[in-house]
Amino acid sequence: MGDRAVARTIAFARRFAETARLSQDAADQLVVIVEEWAANIVEHGGAAPTSLIVLRLQREGAATRITFTDAGVAFDPRTAQDQGPNLERGGGAGIALIRSWCDIEAYERRAGRNRLVLRSRS
Repeated sequence: MGDRAVARTIAFARRFAETARLSQDAADQLVVIVEEWAANIVEHGGAAPTSLIVLRLQREGAATRITFTDAGVAFDPRTAQDQGPNLERGGGAGIALIRSWCDIEAYERRAGRNRLVLRSRS
């Protein structure tokens, strides 16, 4: 798991956006959401390098349901504190960005895996 996993999730989101005929703005937001969360899993999740990030995308009316599962450490974004941008290393704004563009529908940890369900607002 690493940069290749993030690149695969981004490519999958782009193909989905094209197939679902999302507007350019909605497609761009979806790709950023997917990239941010996948990068956080890889950078902070602590999962084994051979574990998988599973991404499922579903169009539901004007919104997209985004479901991630991963074997990283438990992390519930509903209760996480927003630390703001990290000016020394970059990053740090991902959770705030996701919260501004999505509703967090569900989070659970089961059988050693995290399952996060987001619903885009566009």
